Amino acid sequence: MNIRPRRFDHPDAVKLNDQVQLEYAVRYGDGGDLTYLDPTMFDPPHGLYLLAYDEQERPVATGGWRTQDRNPEGYADGDAEIKRMFVIPEGRGRGLARRMLAALEDDARAAGRVRMVLETGDQQPEAIALYTSSGYTVCAKFGHYREYESSICMAKPLRQP
Repeated sequence: MNIRPRRFDHPDAVKLNDQVQLEYAVRYGDGGDLTYLDPTMFDPPHGLYLLAYDEQERPVATGGWRTQDRNPEGYADGDAEIKRMFVIPEGRGRGLARRMLAALEDDARAAGRVRMVLETGDQQPEAIALYTSSGYTVCAKFGHYREYESSICMAKPLRQP
């Protein structure tokens, strides 16, 4: 597996984003994630977007982080927010999400961020299990879906106190 930085508007990123949106629509019975994401939000040093490719150079996993600081949506200064973590169905069960998550955490830490945060939903038990086993704990809600009952917000310190 080869993990590479890509822009959020790269054709392979768009392809996987379309797939994850379809999965969200099926799981939640809605139009997918409506959080506004501008491709520049993931540009270093304020973020990073990664794609994993298989041996045939097919995109199989994606994930990114973007800088967040204190704002009315409930973020705190120093936050880095995980967005669009996704592994295509054929690529699941091979540790790709865990590798992607670790790479994003390392990059956010190197960029000086102090806490990694993410929002997932109650219809994504696989994601909840991944994040819990990776040291994330439930935290106060933030972001676009902070008022939704199905929303689960989690956080993990990127630096030791």
